[in-house]
Amino acid sequence: MNSFETFPEQDEAKALLRAALAERPAHAYLFHGPRGVGKRRAALAFAGELIGDPGRVARRAHPDLYVLEPLGDQIRIDPIRELRRDLHMRPFEADRRVYLIFGAHVMNEDAADALLKDIEEPPDYAVVVLVADDLGPIPPTIRSRCQLVAFKRLSQRAVKAYLSSRGLGGDELEALARVAGGRLDRADRLLDAEAGKRRAALIELARSVYLDSTFDPGTASKRVHELAQERGAQARAQAEESGPEHETAREAEQRLRRAARGAEREEVLASLDILTSWYRDLVVVAAGADAAVVNSDRLAELTEDGSADRSQAAERAAEAVRETWRSFEFQVQANLALEALFSRLRRELATLPQPTR
Repeated sequence: MNSFETFPEQDEAKALLRAALAERPAHAYLFHGPRGVGKRRAALAFAGELIGDPGRVARRAHPDLYVLEPLGDQIRIDPIRELRRDLHMRPFEADRRVYLIFGAHVMNEDAADALLKDIEEPPDYAVVVLVADDLGPIPPTIRSRCQLVAFKRLSQRAVKAYLSSRGLGGDELEALARVAGGRLDRADRLLDAEAGKRRAALIELARSVYLDSTFDPGTASKRVHELAQERGAQARAQAEESGPEHETAREAEQRLRRAARGAEREEVLASLDILTSWYRDLVVVAAGADAAVVNSDRLAELTEDGSADRSQAAERAAEAVRETWRSFEFQVQANLALEALFSRLRRELATLPQPTR
């Protein structure tokens, strides 16, 4: 099935989707797994096969395809209400209508409750596909009514093939494929010059926690927030270039603010990923396992910093960042959460045990 070759690997997911096409598809699916591993492309490929016109579906140009994406940091109830109204319209051309809900993990409670009513008893011609980066926020009532399709991180070989298709080669290809960590969205970020500058700034921030005697958690938190705002400004500018034809000034401003806020939140989470990977790499280098380093393009600094004395503290620091990532909600006291994190990192890493004499 050629449509499923538009996204790499994911053999188990492909087998399940092929079986669904060979038999009678379920009324609702939930694609879940890390970002950047092909879920969106898989959803479009599956929709293309269900509708019978992969080309038009891939271009999002088929009248029997409905795509809903978060605008900003949440999917709210109004877009779900619009989807529900459309759900009861019969197909225009195909035998089925397919509804793709990207970013389903950011549906708020009201939106999820509204969607549940139609997932329980959808029209015979409708197939709903939810795409989520995390199962945790999806209510059990919705999960239980969907066929779950799991996606995994990609192999380094797949990421290298993707980066190679973008013109990279040699040592740069090897280094960036490792930093991407099995995710094509990270690979894309690494190819973006501005994102590369933000990554470099974050690595220096991670090092300053234990190298700079004047390190201040409040200043560090502010720096992460500034980097997120830079990304938010980019997202706002991109959103200004496109929008609904009939939109009031107030609606446009709300849309732009949501786009910026969503991008800022994603940038903070990406920043926490970078901090985690740095402290994890300090542990790896201290153990002499250089081949397992993620930030291999910064191996010289890691080798300089990754002492055995610092290893246990770095391991605790990495876990502290992971805990913050897991509990993070950007719209609620973001600066305080980040400042508390940097205070903890400073306590863990600033004072090293004296070597045994």
